[in-house]
Amino acid sequence: MKIIKGQKVIYKFKNEMDYIERVKPKERFVVETNDCFFQQIKSEDMTLKELDFDCLNPATGPIYVEGAEVGDLLKVKIIDIEVEDKGVAMTIPGEGLLGDQVTKNKVKIIPIEDNYAIFNGIKIPIEPMIGVIGVAPAKEDGEWPTATPWKHGGNMDTTEIKIGSTLYFPVNQEGALLALGDCHALMGDGEICITGLEIPGKVTLEVDVIKGKYTKWPLLETEREIMVLASGDNLDQATYEAASQMVSHIKDALDFDFEDAYMLASLVMDLKISQLVDPKITVRAAVPKEVLATEKLLEGIK
Repeated sequence: MKIIKGQKVIYKFKNEMDYIERVKPKERFVVETNDCFFQQIKSEDMTLKELDFDCLNPATGPIYVEGAEVGDLLKVKIIDIEVEDKGVAMTIPGEGLLGDQVTKNKVKIIPIEDNYAIFNGIKIPIEPMIGVIGVAPAKEDGEWPTATPWKHGGNMDTTEIKIGSTLYFPVNQEGALLALGDCHALMGDGEICITGLEIPGKVTLEVDVIKGKYTKWPLLETEREIMVLASGDNLDQATYEAASQMVSHIKDALDFDFEDAYMLASLVMDLKISQLVDPKITVRAAVPKEVLATEKLLEGIK
């Protein structure tokens, strides 16, 4: 199986990027990812002044997917996520949802033993996830730092981007140009303190190309739900975008008028906060697959 090393990274998603590796549809491969600090934190005594802020949120890639063309969807199935035996969490004054209450920069190195994170003696089962994953943005959307989520993906920090889940990205450039990083061994919805349990990882993926289908926002499929992942400048904007896009998918897939699609969404759709602390906020609109199967949603995309 191909292993893509974590030394070659990007810090911006651009429409035109030089790829570091090529993969084929249906191919499985491993991507080595760095933590959001690029492994700079070696001890709990480290201060913010010692961090190189130019090296934050590295994403391994880009990876060229053969056959992916503008106007397609890139399907990315997450087969496995292996993480190391310790990770990092941090508080920063002024940062995060409650940053106004933070009085000091504090670093905590958190060990992982037998798939449990040990935090001040509390054992918490880990659930590894990918924080940053995306493709080349559309040319008209410009460049996006890897720390920011948008229509191409990026730093969506969504707990459901985990083992067994599948992402669908709009392809805006030949080869799609996939990149990923910023794995977390553990994170709560919202990521309120600016970090999850930041950790290097090895991510096993399988990619495929769905021809002639294109979405405004990335889709995320889990065992039970299909979701739209949308971002905005604030919670209201992100929520509106996620809900509007999902209602549109319901309308097109089930051949409903807008009002019926809107009513059905109010009955079955859950709006969930992914993260509140990145430069843009991310919300997911989730519908049970017994109501709207992924295949049906994809068929409805014109």
